[in-house]
Amino acid sequence: MSTPCNVVVLISGSGSNLQALIDSLAGADTPAVIRAVISNRADAYGLERARQAGIETRFLDHKSYADRESFDAALIQAIDGFNADLVLLAGFMRILSADFVRHYQGRLLNIHPSLLPKYKGLHTHQRALEAGDAEHGCSVHFVTEELDGGPLVVQAAIPVESDDTPETLAQRVHVQEHVIYPLAMRWFAEGRVRLGEQGATLDGELLPASGHSYRT
Repeated sequence: MSTPCNVVVLISGSGSNLQALIDSLAGADTPAVIRAVISNRADAYGLERARQAGIETRFLDHKSYADRESFDAALIQAIDGFNADLVLLAGFMRILSADFVRHYQGRLLNIHPSLLPKYKGLHTHQRALEAGDAEHGCSVHFVTEELDGGPLVVQAAIPVESDDTPETLAQRVHVQEHVIYPLAMRWFAEGRVRLGEQGATLDGELLPASGHSYRT
């Protein structure tokens, strides 16, 4: 087995992507180990998911800090206490400071519910429907200082059905999120995915701007 890859997951809510990450490690031959789950909300159900899986948890209340920078500094201290090799954003509803992003450059991933670069930000499913898109999906990307703008690792696309609503589309996209985020975590832990000067690489080859395309 390779050297363990210590993973810390940041959440703010129910943690469905966290659960997919946890489930993907059961019996799997992977160096990825989730060392801790950290939330800025005490009532985030994802903390309970982590406890049930025997994973350490931390709660940092952003309202207890004077500004974004001081909260992020405390968050860095907490993450680094677990010797994190990889930090995963899984529904962490905070805009991160430039200092935080730079500190974890090349080892900070996020999952976003759209086929980036389309629909950065919020309300992605509604926006895809309003645009009349034929397909929609989700993306895993390295985090940079540009919101939802870092190099893409992997995307999954699904067809948009004529009777889709934002809710039905979200449900189907979630299914794909739960496939590609564990995949990206495993690739990183195995040393297959890295962030280079030109962008994201997989097995030493530069990935296309859209990342690796995953289709069921």
